Order: sequence, then structure tokens, then C-alpha cells
Amino acid sequence: MKVTITGATGFIGRALCQELLKQGHEVVALTRDTLRAVSILGADVKCVVWGTKKDDWMREVAGSDVVIHLAGESVAGGRWTPEFKQKLVKSRVETIRELFEAFRVEAANPPVFLYASGIHYYGDGGDRTITEKSPRGSGFLAELSSVLDDEIAKANYLGMRTVAFRIGIVLGPNGGALQKMLYPLPIKISPWKLGLGGPLGSGKQWFPWIHLDDAVGLFLWAMNNPKVSGAVNAVAPQPIRNSEFSQALGRALHRPSFFPVPGLVLKAMIGGFADDLLTGQKAVPEVAERLGYQFKYAYVAKALFAILKEQK
Repeated sequence: MKVTITGATGFIGRALCQELLKQGHEVVALTRDTLRAVSILGADVKCVVWGTKKDDWMREVAGSDVVIHLAGESVAGGRWTPEFKQKLVKSRVETIRELFEAFRVEAANPPVFLYASGIHYYGDGGDRTITEKSPRGSGFLAELSSVLDDEIAKANYLGMRTVAFRIGIVLGPNGGALQKMLYPLPIKISPWKLGLGGPLGSGKQWFPWIHLDDAVGLFLWAMNNPKVSGAVNAVAPQPIRNSEFSQALGRALHRPSFFPVPGLVLKAMIGGFADDLLTGQKAVPEVAERLGYQFKYAYVAKALFAILKEQK
């Protein structure tokens, strides 16, 4: 199949491109910077400029069997000033409108459309179990996660199969949330490796994690399974609290994990992204399990040992 991806140079996007190529698919990356994209993704991924030469990228999108939308300014990319929050929203709204314009103008048969939302769609869930049927929560992250849903609802006349992945905290080697937790300071020194790691805030909040391999695996599974539609919680099937995650990470690093990081300190170090880590959701992947997805990493201990073994 021909698969077009936005946000292909990101943490999930890079791994997804590699796996799609392994499976023999034609992969196209829409990007603002083709030179950078080629240097990251390699020559086997066709990198097309997005935003200029509109006819070129629109034809690529229209000729795709699947479009995977991962683009959007990272919530961890800066301090959450009003201007930065607006940038987060704008990056999501404008890109989705551009894609749907391509579908409307060029595509005789709109492609399957898979997109990344966030598990914070549900807000701070407390101790209640959250499935795909749970309502939208409150707060900025919940609003941000619902921006794409609202835009996509306006384009239901296109008749596409769409899947919204409510993605949890993605753990993988050499990047993502784990890298930010191991190295929260601007210097290359890890408090964890010094024996100074521990839970974030109270540690009682739920920690909706997923291994990178399973995040990628769910996209590939949904792409090929016509029964998958609507919201899918992209989280591991065994919910854990932040304190349990910290203990598992300490064991994987052979270090203690007794030093909690107060919420105010965490916010001072990493800004608004701290809200991702100080609140949580006891989310379960009800749809994925019901429809037969087999998780490679259901337990965090196994996931962390595998990641740290691969970490460079």
C-alpha cells in the first residue's frame, strides 16, 4: 500500500516509517524541510514538500491508500505561555484542514485516515477506569487532544474510515518521554543514574504508558483491519501508578528510586509537559484487546529492560 505520513521525523513517525518499509509499503513523508527529513528517514522514504507546490503534495495525499497524521507542535516543546498554547492549537487545526482540502479536491476514494490524539483527552481520570467510551475531560490538554476530533467531524461527508489514537506516554530507546525523565536537565547527567531518581509528585497518579513498538504496531494493525474505527486507547493493558513505574525503572537501572520529585520542581525543570506526568488516567485498551491486537509489551518491567538494553 501507499502510506503518506505527516510528522514522520518525530519519535513515533521515524519508527513507523522503518516498519512500513520493512513490510514492503511505499512510504511518503510530508515535510516542511525535505533535506532534514531525508537525513533522518533515509532515501527509501519519499520526502515531499508540504506547504509549497500544493499540487505535488496534494496528489501524493490523494493517491494514498492510508494517511497517518502525526504532525503537530510538541506539548513539551516550550513553556506554556498563551502564545505557545495558541501555537499548539494552530499547528493541529491548520494541518488537518490542509489534508482534508486535498481529500476533497483530489481524491476520488479518500484514504483510510489514522491520527494521533492523546490520552489526556480524558482529563485527569483519578482512579476510575477509562475506556474509549469515557467522556472527554477538562483542562488544556483535553481541549488540545479534541481539536482534531472537532475538525474531522466537520469532514464526515468524505466517508473515510478514521481512527483516533489516544496515545499514552510512549516509552522507547533514544528519545521520547523516557529520555526526558532520565535527563530532565540541560546537561547530560541523569539523576536516575546517580541514584537520585524517584516518583513524580505524589506518585499516586496513574501512568498510562505504551512501548514504542506497540504504538507503531497499533497503527499498522488498524491500517489493515477494517473493523477498527473511531477512538482507540493506545496504552499498555496493565495500568500502573507513577510510583510503580519509578520502582520498575530503578530496578532496570539497578539504582534506588526513593527520591520523589515535587511537582513544583518538575514544572520548573520541564515546564508545561510536567502536567502530562503529574496527572494521569487509569486507561485500558478495550478496543484493541476486543478486536484482537496482541501487545508485545504488556508489562512495564519487560518494556524497560528491553528499552535500556537498546538505548545508545
